[in-house]
Amino acid sequence: MTRPHQPVTLSPLNSGRIMRLAGWLERVPYALLAIPLRIAVATIFWNSAMTKLANWETALDLFRDEYRLPLLPPELAAYMAVSIELTTPVLLISGLATRPAAFVLLGMTTVIEIFVYPQAWPTHIQWAAMLLVLLCRGAGSWSVDHWLRKRWIG
Repeated sequence: MTRPHQPVTLSPLNSGRIMRLAGWLERVPYALLAIPLRIAVATIFWNSAMTKLANWETALDLFRDEYRLPLLPPELAAYMAVSIELTTPVLLISGLATRPAAFVLLGMTTVIEIFVYPQAWPTHIQWAAMLLVLLCRGAGSWSVDHWLRKRWIG
């Protein structure tokens, strides 16, 4: 014999705890949340650059044979990609020019998704989500961007 479905109810005691926990979580400063976002995105692209630089001929072969970006010669595309992958992580980690760096990486992610690995959209949407937060909200108050803004604007 099956039991009828019983709705789950929260006691006032549990409900109060959940509300306090939610309130505590909502007070976590954005600056603290932005740090792992900046590190995570920087790591993804830095590691990609290191892989390319470990064997530049293999990287060029990938751009010639697998990536085949439209409108760009493979060598130029490879140099552009590794340049972006080397510079933007440094900017993100330091929190310098975070929004422009996020914008550039969002563009690169879009190119990768559309032209190179469209089947990898679950990964690319994660990258895009992190980059969109950084683009829209910036690096947070624990960053060079914040320090410069305070110094110049007051």
